[in-house]
Amino acid sequence: MTAKGLAHTTNPPWTWLCPILALAVLAAALAYPGELLFTLAAIALAGAVFSAVHHAEVIAYRVGEPFGTLVLAVAVTVIEVALIVSVMLSGGAEKAALARDTVYAAIMIVGNGIVGLCLLIGGVRHHEQGFQVQGASAALAVLCALSVLTLILPDYLITVPGPGLSNSQLLFAGAMSLLLYGAFVFVQTVSHRDYFLADTGSAETAFIPGNPAVLASVGLLLVALVAVVGLAKVLSPIVERGVARAAAPETLVGIVIAALVLLPEALAALKAARINRLQNSLNLALGSALASIGLTIPTVAVVSIVIGQPVLLGLGGKETVLLALTLVVGIITLGTGRTTVLQGLIHLVIFAAFLFFAVVP
Repeated sequence: MTAKGLAHTTNPPWTWLCPILALAVLAAALAYPGELLFTLAAIALAGAVFSAVHHAEVIAYRVGEPFGTLVLAVAVTVIEVALIVSVMLSGGAEKAALARDTVYAAIMIVGNGIVGLCLLIGGVRHHEQGFQVQGASAALAVLCALSVLTLILPDYLITVPGPGLSNSQLLFAGAMSLLLYGAFVFVQTVSHRDYFLADTGSAETAFIPGNPAVLASVGLLLVALVAVVGLAKVLSPIVERGVARAAAPETLVGIVIAALVLLPEALAALKAARINRLQNSLNLALGSALASIGLTIPTVAVVSIVIGQPVLLGLGGKETVLLALTLVVGIITLGTGRTTVLQGLIHLVIFAAFLFFAVVP
């Protein structure tokens, strides 16, 4: 939505009605599970996603970039982490790999699916798009360090057999993840904020919503995101049954759920790319991947130590190769500050390989 559209009606009725109805459907689905409510849950999920994107835009116009995209990325990740922790507490040792699978799926979906679509759509519509290469390079450097330290290195440590970590190693991984993510947010919002800013000469930045509208959007964004994550969890049994009927690997369930949870960020990033604001798209996409690791790993490490439940972090060989390919290609395609449809197509091919080999390992 453009600033002009927001000026006419900052929060139209559907943007506050959808989150509230989605929350009501979520409560009903949890209390009285059934096929009809599952159908309503899918419809409510779509409404909550579009509402979340709208309210994130309202907040972004008020606080400016890169704070606007940071709000949505962190909000989604915090709620997602709460969901992971709740499943860990109830699922026991069977969910030891949940955090790893979720973080890995989020990186692949964001780094290839969302980024690829943004570059492709932006390239088709605008031929060539530019962005701040310093900001993208900073984000990719942190993403490389976090990915290797938390998802690849555990496979090569010997203190604990397999892809697990000892308590001291978990604490170290969690502390380093939080430190690197915190440092990135400081650079992004304080010391080098200009590295993450798009061209502000456009008329789309002229409108600034008032305080009442922004406060309403903050509350409704949280409601919408809670509904999105909760409804994704409600719909997971249907996904699990479908995966089981298709005789597909169980890891496909995590990919589907991660994709549902990331829908608000994906739509917001795609809308920004479509109106030639690729910088905002990359802020949101790369920021989401960083938040997924930087907030999930520390939380899971503490919960694992407190409840004495082991956590598996190391990836398998296939996943390690695909993750490494994603990071290397990301550094190359985003290393010039200009993108075309070719870069988008490359990322989407890697994303297709990720999905295909998840189904046919």
